[in-house]
Amino acid sequence: MNSLKRIFAIFWRQMLLLKGNPFRPLNLFYFSALELFLWGVLSVYLDRVAGSDLNFAALILGTVIMSSFMSRVVFGVSASFLEDVWTRNFINLFSSPLSLQEYILGFVAVSIVESSVSLGFIALLAWILLSYSIFTFGLLLIPFAAVLFVFGLAVGILATAVVLRFGPSAEMVVWSIPPLLAPFSAVFYPLAALPLFLQRISFFIPATHVFEGMRAVVRTGTMDMRELVVGFVLAVLYCIAAYFFLYRSYRSVLRRGTFARFATE
Repeated sequence: MNSLKRIFAIFWRQMLLLKGNPFRPLNLFYFSALELFLWGVLSVYLDRVAGSDLNFAALILGTVIMSSFMSRVVFGVSASFLEDVWTRNFINLFSSPLSLQEYILGFVAVSIVESSVSLGFIALLAWILLSYSIFTFGLLLIPFAAVLFVFGLAVGILATAVVLRFGPSAEMVVWSIPPLLAPFSAVFYPLAALPLFLQRISFFIPATHVFEGMRAVVRTGTMDMRELVVGFVLAVLYCIAAYFFLYRSYRSVLRRGTFARFATE
């Protein structure tokens, strides 16, 4: 029971930070809305120029929306951790009975709320501005979101572990990983567009299997469910590995006594 209270306390603190600053909630919507607008206008233009039966909007917008959803999951963990680093609150938290597992589970709850709100907003915006509905994928949207959510957690935990291990000066990793993954995840183009050696790398990125599956549904109305299974298994394995790295980083910081740098850097 006390564990649940501590998890909720971590979650509620982040919610209060959102409420206390009117500019913070904009982070949930601004970049996602901007990306949707840019790619939405481009896809409409391509539809008009191409003049073919191929629906560029349907091919591009779905993956853009779900890519934005995954980014919010990543930042729900990693950016929440940075909030504690910036406010010099990190040491205080771990001077309490709070465990590392409870700390991360609190951020998982933050990710669930923030990514869900962001997805709902972007989906509504796409429907209003571009007459596009992400719900055309039907029940497949659930496994798509599940794979991206678990993979997003893995990336967020990994970024947190890197900052924890190397100190606040490594915070650029938090903002760099999602954009770095995008070209290799086949968000905006099919996997076949990449060079062969990059296709082999992309196969091991769970998001690739989701975005390829979404395009297959748009083109043919169906997809190979093995793609989702492979993506989900990879995402779970990466999530476990990321948490193990985080735990090792945490133990390393304790052993070397380098917690103090989170109050000085």
